[in-house]
Parts: sequence; structure tokens; C-alpha cells
Amino acid sequence: MVVGPGAVGGTVAARLAMSDHDVTVVARGAHLEAIRAAGLELRDPAGSTIVRLAAVATVAEVAWTDDDVVLLAVKSQETAGVLAQLALLAPTLPVVCVQNGVHNELEAMRYFERVYGVVVMCPTVHLQPGVVVAHSHPVPGILDIGRFPTGVDDTSGEVAAAFTTAGFDARSIDDVARWKWAKLITNLGNAVEAVCGPVTRAGRLGSMASDEGRAALAAADITYATAPEERQRRAGILELRPVDGGRRPGGSTWQSLRRGASTETDFINGEIVRLARLQGRAAPVNDLLQRLVRQLAAAGAPPGSVTETDVIGMLAQHQPGAATADVLSR
Repeated sequence: MVVGPGAVGGTVAARLAMSDHDVTVVARGAHLEAIRAAGLELRDPAGSTIVRLAAVATVAEVAWTDDDVVLLAVKSQETAGVLAQLALLAPTLPVVCVQNGVHNELEAMRYFERVYGVVVMCPTVHLQPGVVVAHSHPVPGILDIGRFPTGVDDTSGEVAAAFTTAGFDARSIDDVARWKWAKLITNLGNAVEAVCGPVTRAGRLGSMASDEGRAALAAADITYATAPEERQRRAGILELRPVDGGRRPGGSTWQSLRRGASTETDFINGEIVRLARLQGRAAPVNDLLQRLVRQLAAAGAPPGSVTETDVIGMLAQHQPGAATADVLSR
């Protein structure tokens, strides 16, 4: 069962179904209607495949069995609501968080005994109903899984094996939280590219956000996988290629703004802000990025609406609450 078949969840659902796993997806709105009407289209550098999936609108429509596994792939801001419903219907099932950040697993542990985290390294896109795009080929992504916060068991091994048969590179690892914290640092750049455009992710503002994130984790005595470890894990596996002649336009937050949807920035950059405040520190870069993404989403503004120069200027002037309208009107 995949709850949230968006860019990552949809790619995972499609690939699992293509490898003869029994998959049902919980979707909503136009995406649900498109999947029901014509199947889920998975596009990748090799072409396009239509995958027929059982699709429902809510978890209450699923006939749960003891053999089911829940792959939770909704955005973090939607996690609590889904978990509350699942806890009433299937309280003993394993919940696998195929999501960015570390909030989701902690929230799931309020309701479920068996909670698993997945380190998601899966460059995918979802911009139109019924279609997901995977840009890495021939391996669509890395999906390492472990019991949260530590440990492995039969379920983590079985899910890793299922991911592997579906074409992903997956391992059952005993330190998944350590790797998820490292991935959170990487994901701080999602807000940078959403606010200022993808090219700025590797620039000065992106470095400022990640440096601040690492400082917050160090102050909180949180250990995480090092950048060389992450690079080694990705090396020779993730190979980004064009699909339909186009490169991946932007990360998950960029895509959310493009679709006019809410974002999970409050649970990514906001996690660094929260940690810093708990240590009596400030995290002005991530605080500002969090505010700007929230304001852009509320205004229905497209990604890349604010220049990197403007954002750095706000930081220099100590104006984390500066009105986005001022820079949008320039």
C-alpha cells in the first residue's frame, strides 16, 4: 500500500507493480481520477510505461490484512492526519516512511510499534495528474531502509528486497536515523531552489543554509552521515538523464510551488530552526527561507520569484520577516 503516489511514491508504486508486487495507492483529486481512468504513467529516460493500479481516495477504503505494509509517501505536513486514520484501521501493521526529514517517523511512533525510515535519494518529478517522471537511469533511485531510529529486522530486509526487485538500489541498514539527518542537510537546498531557482542551490545561499544546518546538529549532539559517505553511496548509481528531451526542472519543494500546492519546508528547514531554538541559538538563514517559501505558497507565486541577492540582502539587514511582496514587485 502506497499512501501518496506523487513523484517518489508514484515511482515506487509503479516500479513495484511492474515487478509483480500487489500494490494499491491512496491518492486524491485529479491525480486519483487520472490513475483510475488511464493508469499511472511512469516516464523515464528509456520511455513511457502505463501501470494499472488499484487506487482509492482514503485509507478507510482499503481491506487491510496482516500481510500488508504501509509505504507512507505523503508530504510531511499531511503525515499526522494519515497516521491518525491508519491507527484506527490497521494499528499493528508496519509503517515505512518513504519521506524526507525525520519528523514523520517520530510522529508514526506515537501510533505504531513497527516504524521504519527510508533514506530517499530518488530524483523524480510530479507536475501533472497521472504522470510521474524518474530521471535517474537505469537505477531510478536509492532507498535504504531501517527500523527507526536504529536496527534491522525481517521486515526491513523484506522491504529492501522488494525495492531491489523493483529496480532500486536498496539496503537494510541499522543506522537509518543517522543517514536521514544527513539527507535533511541536503534537502535544505530545496527551499533555496524554490525561492531563487534551481541554479542557486549550489551557490552561496545554499552553502549558508547547509552550514547553518550542520551547526545546529552539532550543537544538539546529533550524529549524521558525512558528505563523503553520501557521495560514496550515490557514486555510480544515480545517473541523471533527460526525459522527453528535458532535464529535471527542480526538487520537491520547487515542484510543490509549481503545482500551487503546500510545501514541507516547515519540516525540513523548520527542523533546523526548531533545533537551534532548543539550544538557545538562532538559524536566520533557514528561518528566512522557511518564511519566504510559506509566503510564496500563500501568494500563489511561482518558484524562483526572489533573487539570491535579495535574500542575502535581507539577511545582511537582519530582516527575516521582510515582506515577500516587496521583492516580488521588483
